[in-house]
Amino acid sequence: MTAALLSATPALAQTVVDVKKIWDEAPHNAFTDLVRHNNRWFCTFREGAAHVSGDGKIRVLRSKNGTKWESFTLIEQPGDDLRDPKLSVTPTGQLQVMAAAARSSGHQTLRWTLPEKPGPVAKGEPIGDLNYWLWRSTWRGREAFGIGYRTQAAERGVRLYRFTGAKFETLVADLKVPGYPNESAIRFGKDGSALALLRRDPVNGQMGNAMLGSAKAPYRDWTWKELNVRAGGPNFIALPDGRLVAAVRLYDGTTRTSLCWLNAEQGTLTEFAKLPSNGDSSYAGMVWHKGLIWVSYYSSHEGKTSIYLAKVKP
Repeated sequence: MTAALLSATPALAQTVVDVKKIWDEAPHNAFTDLVRHNNRWFCTFREGAAHVSGDGKIRVLRSKNGTKWESFTLIEQPGDDLRDPKLSVTPTGQLQVMAAAARSSGHQTLRWTLPEKPGPVAKGEPIGDLNYWLWRSTWRGREAFGIGYRTQAAERGVRLYRFTGAKFETLVADLKVPGYPNESAIRFGKDGSALALLRRDPVNGQMGNAMLGSAKAPYRDWTWKELNVRAGGPNFIALPDGRLVAAVRLYDGTTRTSLCWLNAEQGTLTEFAKLPSNGDSSYAGMVWHKGLIWVSYYSSHEGKTSIYLAKVKP
């Protein structure tokens, strides 16, 4: 653990206002995302027999107040292990889910448009390229952007996609990030500039610290810097005062889900809130609402891998 993280540790618990388990009905409940849409909360995650299994389904919950939750829909497709669902609201006000289908032929990213009322959802629409996992997309105006990572072990790499209203297209075929880059989140500043928080895993003896990318419109030229820690399941948001908060899984002796200050200029992640978690954990959704960071995540610290909702005061 770095000195910066050590110095932040004694005050961690003071920022966590509330944590509640909101779902544990499947044998394994994991990989969450969270949005607030039409004055309702929506939380999505994968249900399956285990962390990796062939029976993955996507559950979407809905809540008026963030306390009482109901099942909104369950998405399943025979033969597909549906993984890592992500929520977004389109420019026309539609709620969408994006996830990867793990198949014998490889990984294909799919998306679904959710109905206005609870009920079944039509079959997912393929987006992106086969064996490029488009992990999360972010809307800016009428366009969405997301980074897809190569899932074939023999070939590593990440590419940038753009959605322009008809389909996702490849904007940058190779973002030229060394090592094993994969999961990511993109956010846009008020000036239109983009930041990308990117997970890397150790491979071939190389370090696996996270990377931070930056680019200006039209987002074809990216600059990358290595951050000070390894981080999994990356997500981040900007607070109203401009500070950047990331939710990640940290790997520095104790695996956990934590909130960290992201300093883009210095290239650092500094932990300030440790959520109740350990082991199989992380993959958070984040929303700023009424002076608090609302965080969905999963963890196995109480035995069964379950879905939690935390409120954190920064």
